[in-house]
Amino acid sequence: MSTDHAPRLSLPTILPAAYAAMAELDRSAHEHLDARTIELVKLRVSQVNGCAYCLDMHAGKLRDELGESQQRLDVLAAWREVPFFDERERAALAFAESVTRLGEGGVPDEVWDAAAAVFDERELACLLTATIAINAWNRVAIPTRTAVAESS
Repeated sequence: MSTDHAPRLSLPTILPAAYAAMAELDRSAHEHLDARTIELVKLRVSQVNGCAYCLDMHAGKLRDELGESQQRLDVLAAWREVPFFDERERAALAFAESVTRLGEGGVPDEVWDAAAAVFDERELACLLTATIAINAWNRVAIPTRTAVAESS
């Protein structure tokens, strides 16, 4: 892996219509699902994908805007091992991980069914859309080397 961290290109500058379409997809995911669940999903998917820019953004939003505890942020990568996440959050995280790591078998029925048991159809559609959107954002930020601003 390269140690060069210089940004490669700016998608919003070079192809603004594509960037705007991604932003609209992302926005639509927020219509019927609470912000904390969406941001936990975005943070967890960004952990799976290794996207520093999105990790910084979504951890900050969870902590600074949504009042998420530092402890839950610290253990999110091991959410199955701690009792700090409720049934809906667990179903959302399992669903998002499964969609992100999509293999030959797709999303297992038990993962889909667990999510469908706690989210209505519209919420589940938003959860799917949020997961698709953050995966797309990760796939923009990582290859273009979108910079993370250093905190002061």
